[in-house]
Amino acid sequence: MKAIVCTQLGGPELLELQERASPPLRPRELRVAVKSAGVNFPDSLQIAGKYQMKLDPPFTPGAEVAGVITEIGSAVTRYQIGDAIAAFVPSGGYAEECVVSAEAALPLPANLDPADAGGFPLVYGTTLHALKQRGQLKAGETLLVLGAAGGVGLAAVQLGKLMGARVIAAASSPEKLALCQQHGADALIDYRQESLKDAIKTLTKGLGADVIYDPVGGALGEECLSCVAWNGRYLVIGFAAGPIPNLAANRLLLKGAAAVGVFWGAFAMREPALNLANFQQLFGWIESGQLKPYISARYPLAQAGQALRDMMDRKVTGKIVLIP
Repeated sequence: MKAIVCTQLGGPELLELQERASPPLRPRELRVAVKSAGVNFPDSLQIAGKYQMKLDPPFTPGAEVAGVITEIGSAVTRYQIGDAIAAFVPSGGYAEECVVSAEAALPLPANLDPADAGGFPLVYGTTLHALKQRGQLKAGETLLVLGAAGGVGLAAVQLGKLMGARVIAAASSPEKLALCQQHGADALIDYRQESLKDAIKTLTKGLGADVIYDPVGGALGEECLSCVAWNGRYLVIGFAAGPIPNLAANRLLLKGAAAVGVFWGAFAMREPALNLANFQQLFGWIESGQLKPYISARYPLAQAGQALRDMMDRKVTGKIVLIP
């Protein structure tokens, strides 16, 4: 099979397309012909040796896939060859074939094409867990989303609306904000042109945002605690800007607010039943037509390095996938 291989730690330009042996199949696993593989910010950290879960080269990156089952482990009874699934995997997604744990597989609804679904598990799994379990978002509350045109950001805009929130999308250009508006955002902030703090004060009549979804970090993350409402929840999703924000604990104290970490991968492993219930809710929204994942670009497998570079340089919106 063809696969993208990280032979040395560094930037995406170092990735190589190689012919590799198909991975062995263990009793509780499924072999999947990959139809799409999601490209995610943590992939760029992993190939650079900067992610919390480190891998030694050579390895194939890629944490989420969708495809069709071609082989079933001897201990698996739930699935059949030909079933369409998506899955979150430790690594190995950037390839023509991938082996996934049967427990981690998600049967796809009929109206979700496997060629699109490779961009689904991580962003929507992370976002629903963040808003539902960690943020306790309620209908009628105000949700502020930073990096709102990115993969997880746009998912937060969509899911926040489905959960009944008033969604304020913050992004770095008019074009990105227009995309957020198309997906349901109620109000828009261009934080390249205006102060996030001042804009939120105006939009909420001084009350602040009940839940803040922050995959950006850096200076914007530090500014968020000036934007949070009384009893608000600031969700730490990631640090796409690079620097980890230094949070002013006194602002949390004065507003009775909470800074809440979101680590969906660990949640999925520790609480699989709750994670499955989240995906059943997500798939229900897809089947009813209320939710449609947005894929802005599809790259051939051989262009994995370019796809990662475009994502790192913020040249893409929504989610991008690799097509083997």
